[in-house]
Amino acid sequence: MAGTSLLAAPYARAESRDFPSEPITIVVPFPPGGSTDLLARQIGKTLSTALQCGVIVLNRGGAGGIIGTNFVAHAKPDGHTLLFGVTGTNAISRALYAELPFDPLRDFIPLSLVVSAPLVLVVNPDTGIHTVADYVAAARRNPGSMTYGSPGNGTSMHLTGAMFAQAGGLHLTHIPYHGSASAMQAVISNQIMSMFGDIAITAPQIRAGKLRPLAVTALTRDALYPDLPTMAECGYPAFESLSWQAMFAPSGVPASLITLLSREIVAAVRAPDLAEFLAVRGLDIEGKDAAASAAFIRADTQKWADVISQTGLSIQ
Repeated sequence: MAGTSLLAAPYARAESRDFPSEPITIVVPFPPGGSTDLLARQIGKTLSTALQCGVIVLNRGGAGGIIGTNFVAHAKPDGHTLLFGVTGTNAISRALYAELPFDPLRDFIPLSLVVSAPLVLVVNPDTGIHTVADYVAAARRNPGSMTYGSPGNGTSMHLTGAMFAQAGGLHLTHIPYHGSASAMQAVISNQIMSMFGDIAITAPQIRAGKLRPLAVTALTRDALYPDLPTMAECGYPAFESLSWQAMFAPSGVPASLITLLSREIVAAVRAPDLAEFLAVRGLDIEGKDAAASAAFIRADTQKWADVISQTGLSIQ
């Protein structure tokens, strides 16, 4: 055993020295224009400089992120294909889907939990709804008529709406879209009434008066909207839903490359220019290393499994 260890160490160092041997592809499992896409491109620029290689951001949207995630799960495990995963693809999906072409825990190695943020419940200003209490009253007057959009089935935005419906004893109608930007435009154009939106993507439209925010889904008020109440303050104690984004490698990538990639991604996330980019969009920097990220994601996977069990949701 000792001999094997001595031989493995220089081999691992050689792997790191020879990496990368081609451009790195970061797969975003959603269409362009969402916060995951924007963030992946920002981090990609920094990684490109740090690793002295090209970084390609590849959008492979569809099925609430499942298509792009599956693509990376079956990619060659050499560190050149990475996933910019989110709560829905790498935590919620495991319990929500009766069948998945991959296992989020078994088939991926977390490199870094990059950011987290609460969602914000927004409505079209023409609805006349100004508070969460107004929203609940409208939903109770006509059960099923209150529509909320999401970037797709199985996303954190979808599950947060289901969790709120259960907490309030409401019948809400979920409308899945092909990405956050499409769902948000549907609210703005009054095709649907509301959504639990990505805080980074909704912020410009809130500032422009095209969306009306009602509450955030964190337990404490958000620095981006200090005057906006939390769902807990609106009468739903302990209601919390944080959307996170993380970088993953497919299982099988050598440990030496996991260490290298994790270190460089954490450094990129903590770079001053990216910190400013995140702050104005209401995203909280996490920058956790591989081990801490894995522990966080395991715990969050269990949390959403409990929510799915309690709401009775399942996708065949």
